[in-house]
Amino acid sequence: MCIPMDLSAPMNIQVTPRSGYGILVEQLDGPVAAYHGDTLLAQSSRAKVMYETRLSPVVYFPKDDLLVDMEKACSKTTFCPFKGTAHYRDLILPGKKELCGAVWSYDETLPEAHQIQGHVGFIPEALDRLDLGQNRIEAPDYGNISGPLVDWLLREAAFLPTPEEFTLALVHKLQEQGLPISRLTILSWALHPRIAGHHYLWEKGVTGVKTMSPSYEIHEKPEFKNSPLRHVSKGLGGLRYRLSGALPSEDFPILKDLRDKGATDYVAMPLPFSDGRINVLTAAADQPDGFSTADLGLIFECSAVIARYYEVFMQRENAQAVLETYVGKRSGARVLGGNIRRGDGDEIDAAIMFCDLRGSTLLEESLPRDQYIHLLNQFFETTSDVVHENGGEVLKFIGDAVLAVFPAGQNPADARAQALAAARAIVAALAEIEPCPTMPCMECAIGIASGSVLYGNIGSQERLDFTVIGQAANIAARLGDYGKTVGHRIVVSRDILTETSDAKPLGHVKLHNVSTPVESFAIAAEL
Repeated sequence: MCIPMDLSAPMNIQVTPRSGYGILVEQLDGPVAAYHGDTLLAQSSRAKVMYETRLSPVVYFPKDDLLVDMEKACSKTTFCPFKGTAHYRDLILPGKKELCGAVWSYDETLPEAHQIQGHVGFIPEALDRLDLGQNRIEAPDYGNISGPLVDWLLREAAFLPTPEEFTLALVHKLQEQGLPISRLTILSWALHPRIAGHHYLWEKGVTGVKTMSPSYEIHEKPEFKNSPLRHVSKGLGGLRYRLSGALPSEDFPILKDLRDKGATDYVAMPLPFSDGRINVLTAAADQPDGFSTADLGLIFECSAVIARYYEVFMQRENAQAVLETYVGKRSGARVLGGNIRRGDGDEIDAAIMFCDLRGSTLLEESLPRDQYIHLLNQFFETTSDVVHENGGEVLKFIGDAVLAVFPAGQNPADARAQALAAARAIVAALAEIEPCPTMPCMECAIGIASGSVLYGNIGSQERLDFTVIGQAANIAARLGDYGKTVGHRIVVSRDILTETSDAKPLGHVKLHNVSTPVESFAIAAEL
């Protein structure tokens, strides 16, 4: 809603404003003048005062009665579900002094505020003095907000564990308050490498809440570009449409679809997050009269609290997504579960895989940077997918190599078999990638070892790394390096194999920084 002026001075009451949600506009008697310093900004005998629930009264002047120049609309807008979208404009004072965003106006008011069409209001900072003449104005006491929705938001809503459950409960509380709601959606932007956000949809007659999680490609799709969601999320203000009559020529396609389904009223309003991102709430009504001013006022006044709940849900999901993206699902779950201090972790039995892209130094020197990065990303994605499909987890990318862990749990033999199967599958998958004309086929060198490792946090107090520490990890890396020198793509330690008939013995190999020679075997890429 618009920023009101401070009219706290004692004044003769012209009207008796209504309590509760609503808008009341009254004509003021005689001349009213607005000043900035000694500059008379506006003077009018047609000024009006608007009483709006829980806001100070605001005096509106006809645009024609402004006595200084008004620039075109600046970028700032605000939205009110009763009045529409307010556009702010600069004023040019004598001497070319600018008052930035000094006035607002509703270029297309909603029906509840039609009386201020063609009028402007002043932000408090623009006014040094408001001469009301014979008029005296007093703000009414609107009392406290209460009711089922407010009580629920303050007491029970915080215990709902998911945004879907919160959305469904929110709908029920709005219905309990008497709102004729037939459809409600929430668009919440996410911080995720693949998902742009979540769109929660409830429709009357449909069980539960549907969740859609579009990729970033949504920004280029016509159904989003031509939707109220994009309009509101870009900071262009909220929208309100009565659907029972003729729709404006520039309407959004969804409005006709909703009207065909029986909707009579539609509103889209911003749900701002504390980081500046603008999310969106939309609601449709199916009763003949649509939403009342009180209905929309209730949603609007509670919108900031509703937004904070969704922000909490998104922050929790964002934390999980970021951790899973950078440290893996298992590791991310451990960190979110409380393993956040240096030294936190477990001694586990695991198979460790180290997979290195062969010839990467030469590739980096011979390929353009963008092609080399593309090749690396293909290698990492292929390797990661195979590891995950075989029950492992990628812990990190180290230069042009992948470090993966296959926790043994109660079945060490299964973990080792999974690591071996993953190694073979990686070699096969890389061979199937068709290179670009200027890009060679990808080959890798894989080392696998097993043993007891520390699975947890190491590092400084300010910078931690969730990884595996132990001889098995060191041996796996060295076996991969050794495989390069002897021409084998997969080299494993003896303890990886349940039997050795299909493996080529390499003897006890002396590895760098490993005190004892490791009995090693070369594994064929194909069974």
